[in-house]
Amino acid sequence: MLAWLVSLQASIQSSVSEHILAFSASGDWAGLLSVMPFAVLFGFAHAMTPGHNKLVLATYIVGERSRMWPSLSTSALLSAVHIGSAVVIALFANWLVSRNITQAGRAPLLEDISRWFLVAIAAWMIWRAASPRAHSHLRGGLFGFAAGLVPCPLTLFIMVLAITQGVPVAGAMFAVSMLIGVGCVLAGVAILATLAAAQLAAQVARFPNLPRMIEGVAGLFLLLVATSQLVG
Repeated sequence: MLAWLVSLQASIQSSVSEHILAFSASGDWAGLLSVMPFAVLFGFAHAMTPGHNKLVLATYIVGERSRMWPSLSTSALLSAVHIGSAVVIALFANWLVSRNITQAGRAPLLEDISRWFLVAIAAWMIWRAASPRAHSHLRGGLFGFAAGLVPCPLTLFIMVLAITQGVPVAGAMFAVSMLIGVGCVLAGVAILATLAAAQLAAQVARFPNLPRMIEGVAGLFLLLVATSQLVG
């Protein structure tokens, strides 16, 4: 399955690149628009591969016992920051590209900032679980921003290609289509995690300490994931 998704991504990326080059040469809007559905599929397939903080998102939602709408809002923000940060870098931060973007299209500086944010969030969740008097919940917006602060390398690639060809609008259109595909996958993760959190919440009446235990375990897991990424 993973090999098929990787192969599908490569095929769609090649097709999108060819259409951007063709649009740069001809200005044919019809041809460019025709490939946008494939860009949505590209985003969907890309988000299905390992990464994109799907497990981290699910852990946070279960640990916080988020309701459906806040969970979907968090997943949407995570998707938007993931794609949007790549667009911002390509458009406005040439100095960042030259200093912090590797040949693989990754941004180590932003990735490390994201992971340190997640470490802080995990530590806060663990502290709250261990403190009987701590009742305030972490806003999903902070988590969504922190987890999404890793630019999408594929969006960055297409944006840089479009800019170098003098058609940044084509790259922006691709980014929006990519966002739809990625957002659908993360929304699905959020829905499943919220349903799981609701099932766990149903046991609270029988086990009063269960919410704190769940949050503590979720915090420890989030801390493990974030620190392991920082280490290597």
